[in-house]
Amino acid sequence: MPAYWIARSKINDPVEYKKYTDRVPAIIKKYGGRVLARGGRYQIMEGTDKYHRFVVVEFPSLEQAVKCHASPEYQEAAAFRRAPGVSEVEQVIVESGDATV
Repeated sequence: MPAYWIARSKINDPVEYKKYTDRVPAIIKKYGGRVLARGGRYQIMEGTDKYHRFVVVEFPSLEQAVKCHASPEYQEAAAFRRAPGVSEVEQVIVESGDATV
């Protein structure tokens, strides 16, 4: 079942953050991911306006998305955005489907 890696970011240092974003597409592709949205126009409907970059990546499964995130190459790339003062990021991976009870 497909899963979606969803991220929202506040970028404080675009130069350092770009070191991360330059590496990530190849890593995502390696793990079977497909970028559905990365940056671009958006409209906040509810909630904080703190974040200004949004990303949605589709993976073949939750396990494959988690494997990508945990991979050494992703963790190495993420170190650039995790450096103090570079960005603030929230990420979630969610499996598709309607699990509402």
